[in-house]
Amino acid sequence: MRAERNEELTDELLDTVGLEGFIRLADAFGGTRLYVPVEPNGTLLQHEIGVAAASRLCKHYGRSYIRVPLGREHRAVHFRESGMSNSQIARRLGMTETGVDKLFRRAGTRPARPRRQADTFQLEIFPPKEE
Repeated sequence: MRAERNEELTDELLDTVGLEGFIRLADAFGGTRLYVPVEPNGTLLQHEIGVAAASRLCKHYGRSYIRVPLGREHRAVHFRESGMSNSQIARRLGMTETGVDKLFRRAGTRPARPRRQADTFQLEIFPPKEE
């Protein structure tokens, strides 16, 4: 029952502030109870998620508390699409790399992993043969 309410709130927040706003909201306040003021002017909320998203959030939830979801699935997919590796995503979400793999499996989305870049600091053990 609690998971259903959490999913409903996640969907409402996505509709209200959009994906980017939701990602910023979950990054800044995920897992906490947040008071949403009537006006966002000069608040930490405005600073963290932006003026437009904060205004929409205040219009929809003003003078109430919301339990901000962690939004790990949405955040993980967003971070992968921005080129982060599993280890970077794991550190950002406060979980293990195995947990990130499981999260992608459960969500049914397997965003492509970023390609590794060549290590420019790799030393040559065997120099090229001179002919």
